[in-house]
Amino acid sequence: MRHHNTKSIEELFNSISSKYDFLNDIFSFGLHRLWKRRLLDILKPTFGEKWIDLCCGTGDMSILLARYMNSSENIIGMDSASKALLVAKERSKQNYSSIEWINGDALKTNLPSDQFDGLLMAYGLRNLASYYEGLREAFRILKPGGRAGILDFRSFEGPSIQGLFQKVFLSLYVVPISSLFGLGKEYSYIKKSLVKFPSGEKQIHLALSAGFKKAKYQKLANGQMGVLVLEA
Repeated sequence: MRHHNTKSIEELFNSISSKYDFLNDIFSFGLHRLWKRRLLDILKPTFGEKWIDLCCGTGDMSILLARYMNSSENIIGMDSASKALLVAKERSKQNYSSIEWINGDALKTNLPSDQFDGLLMAYGLRNLASYYEGLREAFRILKPGGRAGILDFRSFEGPSIQGLFQKVFLSLYVVPISSLFGLGKEYSYIKKSLVKFPSGEKQIHLALSAGFKKAKYQKLANGQMGVLVLEA
């Protein structure tokens, strides 16, 4: 399942890091913030718990988590893209300086096992070289009973109106607009990354195979997005 080149993905996110949040707001009409908030409402992080945000990118999910818990203590954001982490560090240094930012690999975090109460991954699983290994590593670093939430585009199997809308939206809206900023090639990757991305049911199967005790899949954004909710 190693159909992505890890180095090329890292370079891609480094190249778009300076405009990533701005373009996310344009492409989702700002709704990605509501979807990420919904992810937290599902998982209900509480003050004093230890959480990790894998594939944290420029840090918006980690910072939203800190706001949700009213504390930036005991939060780690990890990403392989060093330039994205620089953006994350800069935006968090004033009010969320306790967040620990780590340049690392979600497939091999090199963190101790059984240490996190919760884990987040927003738009990261789809970019990993192995979905199973990513889930397996997430399971390893979570405490028994720990919970995880993975937010990403929904993958459609077979023809459907929703699937067609997704393809048209990416091809005729996302890529042309990103091209205006010289990033058309980079954002055309999204459509390609969805080709082999497993459906919600298959994600559930992978998660259970990786060791999770419970797994369910919730649709968001009129079925365009999905959240894989897990318990270790």
